[in-house]
Amino acid sequence: MACEGIDIAVVGAGAAGLMAAITAGRACPGRSIVAFDGARTIGAKILVAGGGRCNVTHHQVTERDFAGGSPNAIRQVLRSFAVEDTVRFFGELGVELKREETGKLFPVTDSARTVLNALLGAAKDAGVQIRHPCRVLGIARADGQEGFELTTDAGTVSATRVIVATGGKALPKSGSDGAGYDFVTGLGHTLREPIIPSLAPLVVNDPAWIRELSGVATRATITLVSSTGKHLKVIEHDLLCTHFGLSGPGAMDMSRHWHMARLDDRGAHLIIDWRAGWRLEDCEASLRRARAPALAWLRQHLPERLARALLDAARVDPEASLRQLTRESMRALTTLVTQCPVHPTETRGFTYAEATAGGVPLDEIRLQTMESRPCPGLHLCGEILDVDGRIGGFNFQWAWATGFLAGRASAGALPPAG
Repeated sequence: MACEGIDIAVVGAGAAGLMAAITAGRACPGRSIVAFDGARTIGAKILVAGGGRCNVTHHQVTERDFAGGSPNAIRQVLRSFAVEDTVRFFGELGVELKREETGKLFPVTDSARTVLNALLGAAKDAGVQIRHPCRVLGIARADGQEGFELTTDAGTVSATRVIVATGGKALPKSGSDGAGYDFVTGLGHTLREPIIPSLAPLVVNDPAWIRELSGVATRATITLVSSTGKHLKVIEHDLLCTHFGLSGPGAMDMSRHWHMARLDDRGAHLIIDWRAGWRLEDCEASLRRARAPALAWLRQHLPERLARALLDAARVDPEASLRQLTRESMRALTTLVTQCPVHPTETRGFTYAEATAGGVPLDEIRLQTMESRPCPGLHLCGEILDVDGRIGGFNFQWAWATGFLAGRASAGALPPAG
């Protein structure tokens, strides 16, 4: 029995997949476009993003906000569908976006459901058929002819063009379980490895007192330092102490850089300036001028629980006069405030990560079309590529841009309807 034939199959109906399907549907009305998604909840990553509010993008996005692929290549892709295009696209769907102080753009409804419903509605209006839950199990070149055969848990489908938007391995309960890597390597691609969690919280046992400060948040400067003392990466952002270690944007942005450094240098660790922007010498000079007791002075600059923990670690009496501290006590305290050594043991893994580092190298993709070089007719978009952004809507902007390019190109490459 002949299998069902469709024009464009989109594997994965997350942010990138939905954008690709919508763009393709609008570009080739009347052609058959089917998006397959096997996750329990469609659009799960959209729904949980930004604390359930979905930070759709950031007001300013450049290649410097990403890691992984070549900055020049990332810039080329981002220019093809910029932030203004994203704002216009969602505005046309009735989703008005607002800019917050952080630069993140959220829907004015403060509800991720608004974003997902708009995308699903746009897909329907564009003539896209979404099959959910329907899991793709394999993708192969069609025997003796152009096109592809997709094996799904509901049967076999043939497709003229295929767009893979399966995501990476982050947040596997959303459906991103890494299956897409098997699909594309089977069709001739390689993977830039290691494939590791990005935007993941950090587990910290040393110093142990960090785990006793669960709920304490502060603006901090985090520096990644090699075992030889070389500064590898500096991030200033909000930091959250938790029962397992460190979370918040600062720790999560640093996680992929720390993980990569540790692969070759087990002595790589972090140094935290808990107040952000203090040099050790400036902190010490300020302490020497202070007349207040140690705790009273320190809690003017830091959360009280953190101040007490730092004083305890430095073995300084909270009620001690700062002017009477010994040189050794003064240096111990200022070092902990401005250069506190922190040794994570691991990240919390893909289960808690918001993105994936590693994936298909961009030099295996035609950047104007997101078409595969080793496998013509196949397009890739979103997180399966070797690009991951920092916290703030950057990974969504990458999804919208790559999805747009893949959808437009796949539709434009279809042979005339017969």
